Amino acid sequence: MSLTSPRSGDAAKVTLSSIQEKKQQHQPITCLTAYDYATSRLVDQAGIDMILVGDSLAMVVLGYENTLPITMEEMLHHVRAVRRGVKRALLIADMPYASYHLDEKTAVKNAARFIKDGGAEAVKIEGGEKRVGLVHRLLDAEVPVMGHIGLTPQSVHMMSGYRVQGKTITAIERLMRDAVALDRAGVFSIVLEGIPREVAAMVTEEVGCATIGIGAGPECDGQVLVIHDLINLTDRQPAKFVRQYGDATALIANAVAQFKTDVESKGFPADNESYHLPQEVQATLETIRERKRAMSR
Repeated sequence: MSLTSPRSGDAAKVTLSSIQEKKQQHQPITCLTAYDYATSRLVDQAGIDMILVGDSLAMVVLGYENTLPITMEEMLHHVRAVRRGVKRALLIADMPYASYHLDEKTAVKNAARFIKDGGAEAVKIEGGEKRVGLVHRLLDAEVPVMGHIGLTPQSVHMMSGYRVQGKTITAIERLMRDAVALDRAGVFSIVLEGIPREVAAMVTEEVGCATIGIGAGPECDGQVLVIHDLINLTDRQPAKFVRQYGDATALIANAVAQFKTDVESKGFPADNESYHLPQEVQATLETIRERKRAMSR
């Protein structure tokens, strides 16, 4: 057996090459976010191809209003936790706002931390043509890169909110230039967020790397969703493109309410949920207690 062969019964490790093969063979690519050990373990065991520790954790886990406040240290903390739960999927770390916007030297240093200290296998950055130089620097440092164009949440103020992008001919041309520039620079995939289905189809046909859609229609090479949106574990109104596959909010709320009821009614814990002394120790203890009661009379 080769040193790189998977063990018997194990699914093959997802790599950059296997993502590219899926693109070439028109096999859909699956991607979900995860932010902790427990969730990433379940997502990985389900056979999802790529797990993204997205800066969306700022909102769905840490309670920030948007993605901008989250720091490198906060992101690294969660990347490390996810790494412990992932065996098969390709693990990607989202570079937070200001970790790569100021200068390329700092950006490369921060990206390397995600690989070396966090255990990620790639990083994601937002932006198109203006990120080409940074993509080259990151690849020179052996850091694989996922691009992200369209609705880019770190540019929420520049975009005047979360709005669908690429709705005019000028905007479409800009998106196409961004996608082609990133592809030629060497990114292994590009997230297409919040753009018309027809535009995403054009991008997917034009570029050689895999396109991963989120609110970009079914013609993309793959799809990604935020896990909290997927299972309804958020207090925010879901976007139009979100499909909920479960209701974790109801599950947790009902379980907690039942726990409260059982504790207050003394229905929890039951006898079979309690530990007991060995019979001989219990008998000895009862004898001692009887003696104390007799002495106090």
